[in-house]
Amino acid sequence: MDAEPRREPLRLGVVGTGYRAGLFLDLVARVPHLLQVTGVLGRSRASAEAVVAGRGLRVADDPAGLLATSPELVLVVVPAAQAAATVTDLVGRGAHVLTETPPAPDLDGLRALWDVVGASGRVQVAEQYLLFPHNAARLRVVRDGAVGGPTSVQVSSTQTYHATSMIRGFLGLGAEPVRVVASATTAPLADPIARPGWTGDAQPHPLTTTVATFDVGDGRSALYDFTQTQTRNPLRARRLVVRGSLGELVDDRVVRLADATTVLTSSLERRQTGHRQDVQGLDLDQIAFEGRVVFRNPFTGSRLSDEEIALTLLLQRAGAWARGEGPGPYPLAEAAQDHLLGLAVDEAVRTGRPVTTTSEAWAGGLGG
Repeated sequence: MDAEPRREPLRLGVVGTGYRAGLFLDLVARVPHLLQVTGVLGRSRASAEAVVAGRGLRVADDPAGLLATSPELVLVVVPAAQAAATVTDLVGRGAHVLTETPPAPDLDGLRALWDVVGASGRVQVAEQYLLFPHNAARLRVVRDGAVGGPTSVQVSSTQTYHATSMIRGFLGLGAEPVRVVASATTAPLADPIARPGWTGDAQPHPLTTTVATFDVGDGRSALYDFTQTQTRNPLRARRLVVRGSLGELVDDRVVRLADATTVLTSSLERRQTGHRQDVQGLDLDQIAFEGRVVFRNPFTGSRLSDEEIALTLLLQRAGAWARGEGPGPYPLAEAAQDHLLGLAVDEAVRTGRPVTTTSEAWAGGLGG
């Protein structure tokens, strides 16, 4: 039998020259058999040349020049205030676009962006949190019915629009109106790590914690609990609780009712190579639950972190979508709804009053 033909790497154009753009460019260099950058566009040629220095990549002077490099997918990695105009321009030129989170800075911006490009079907959003291996494994266990029908989710790990994507994913929410109550408090906390690494500062600083409850109105609810810098601060844990009609998942531990007189406790088990005298090299192999694999690393041998695995999966699925070979990883409608809920949290904190979300124009593009 002939071997399956080797797929060509996804041709990726990149708009942006900041920290996140550099992260994506570094990732592409780790998996050249899967991804290839055709060109980079920045706010200026100098900024683009600075980010590609040492990477051997081509610099484009404008959107037309970037598209002339024949990317199959354009990754937009610029601040939310600039993203909508860039996405609109690229879609108008016929590009398939994957834009960073959030896709617009505020509700008016979301509505305006959807009015212009929503019907095009050419925009996906780079929301990766449900693709992290541990979250993907947990989601598989929940959707397979281990805890029965999910009724409540508690997320304490990341900021609004990422956390709301997890809440919506685990609860299976679509466009249902959600009542949000929120408050914020400030307390001292040491913050020893920033993006570049250890800061050398062990002194506590005032940091704000936001707590919000979401009431969907049909017995389903959620709790959002986030402290500034929690995403990378090692002094605060990252927690997930999913409660259901037959049990609950707490991080990687599941308690469930197997039959009328049997309660079982199980754990998600991560198999990591490269520890102690394991000579395979440092890699995630798989995550299993009760004797079956619920997540398998598709990129073994590439030595990727969990975030890099999630981002590579995201780019791979977005590439298949751009090639017409599969559904998109995270349509604009889903990301807009995530941000709608996150903005409701901000409004509830600001006003001190409950906020109930309304149905928006993108509601028809949502699952749930």
